[in-house]
Amino acid sequence: MAGTHEPERTCVGCRGRDPKRSLLRLAVDPAGRVTVDPSGRQPGRGAYLHRDRSCVDAALAHGALVRALRAEAASDPAARLRQEIEGELRA
Repeated sequence: MAGTHEPERTCVGCRGRDPKRSLLRLAVDPAGRVTVDPSGRQPGRGAYLHRDRSCVDAALAHGALVRALRAEAASDPAARLRQEIEGELRA
């Protein structure tokens, strides 16, 4: 009997692969704003990050998050996004 399949996703910060449930999902809402999606079920394009400060730093510094989400860099100030992500890291 085969085990249940658990989907894997790639972290946009370090490019490492892990089970979807262990990563933090960010999504673009209908207004075009990037938000943290703790449930992992928000509609829209999403990107995944490890719950690790170094992955968050890498994703924001290299523009990988904006690229993965196909979002406008100017529409989401990095400071606001970083604060929202770090709030989830502490949770």
